[in-house]
Amino acid sequence: MSRRSFLRHASLLTTGLFTGLLQPAWSRNLNSALREAEGVQPADLAGEEEFWFYVQQAFTGTPNIINLNSGGVSPCPRVVAEAMKQNFDYINEAPSLYMWRQLDQGREPLRRSFAAFAGCDHEEIAFNRNTSEGLDTVIFGLPLRRGDEVVLCRQDYNHAVFSWQQREKREGVKLNWVDLRLPSEDEAYLVRQYVEAFTPNTRVVLLTHMINWNGQLLPVARIAAEARKRGILVLVDGAHSFAQLDFRIADLGADFFVTSLHKWTYAPIGTGALWMRKERAAELWPLHGTDRLTETNIRKFESLGTRPFYIEQATGKAVEFNEGIGLARKQQRLHYLKNYWMERVKDLPGIRFGTSTDPKWGCAIGLVSFEGKKPQELDAFLFNNYKVHCTTTEWNGLSGVRITPNVFTTTKQLDVLVEGIRAYAMR
Repeated sequence: MSRRSFLRHASLLTTGLFTGLLQPAWSRNLNSALREAEGVQPADLAGEEEFWFYVQQAFTGTPNIINLNSGGVSPCPRVVAEAMKQNFDYINEAPSLYMWRQLDQGREPLRRSFAAFAGCDHEEIAFNRNTSEGLDTVIFGLPLRRGDEVVLCRQDYNHAVFSWQQREKREGVKLNWVDLRLPSEDEAYLVRQYVEAFTPNTRVVLLTHMINWNGQLLPVARIAAEARKRGILVLVDGAHSFAQLDFRIADLGADFFVTSLHKWTYAPIGTGALWMRKERAAELWPLHGTDRLTETNIRKFESLGTRPFYIEQATGKAVEFNEGIGLARKQQRLHYLKNYWMERVKDLPGIRFGTSTDPKWGCAIGLVSFEGKKPQELDAFLFNNYKVHCTTTEWNGLSGVRITPNVFTTTKQLDVLVEGIRAYAMR
């Protein structure tokens, strides 16, 4: 059966990703598409618009704008949003009973299913609210002394930079900076910049797996291997890489890994995860007070007081959604969409890209600018004239409009983006 015709033969009476007595038509169609896609290589499926149409129907979306800024926070699929609403309605009847004594009991099953999805031991995962909270747990929890050195990059996420600078000012920790020329497709160069910054006093290195400003991928596993040879702890910021790329946390060789689940995992807003090697838990101070200060139990990092359990428990549906779609298919599609619009505007006069089109060095995020023009001008032009919603980047040598399509993005929407960029270039 040809790829072009397989969806036309899909049965609408099937079970799979979304089931139930009242299973809506969009989920039946998606299940059918997934069943018919079995055996099709992810790269071959990346441009199959008929297949991705059914994925797009899993999201509500809005006809008023074209959302190309899902890098900061992504919409949830319908099943995730409905689970969150149902959880809230349930606990709202008697919060102290249903929230504390019943819904909270779902965290351990969630921990196991999430760990299986992430490729790690469930005793290494703690749930929190976002990447920043995970970063702060590690940054402020590590027992560093005056004069201890930390290696970080000027293109790292600004919150991480600010937190390390706070430790520098308050405690005398020394920060050694890497300043990268980006975008880069030179693995040896990227590794060398970090290795040359290491000294005998380096205790920690922060590595941003995918730089949020422009989507640059770093060779984290290679840099981490060099750090571990020298006894240096490795903290990986995986805010954008997790569930955008097909990898397992344990493969990176890190000591700590943090991510936001409301980005590419499609969990509700305000969900995040912290991973660490089991042996690191005892030495790390939790961010919030607890009676488990010296324990090795990962749960000591979940001492957050009253928290939105109805949001956290809907994360399980987001995990199921990603597993149903498949991370390999998803990564191929996201890379395809980024290159789709970049290829169609690359020859415009004065245009500059801050992102590689090579799948080894980028995926969904693309950064574009025009010589002599401020990013805010292009951003405003696209929104005011084409209702294309993006965002701007201005951070340590990286400047432009950041464009981030997602699995709910259609190529027709990207055609509008291309039309808008061309019109801006020809003004």
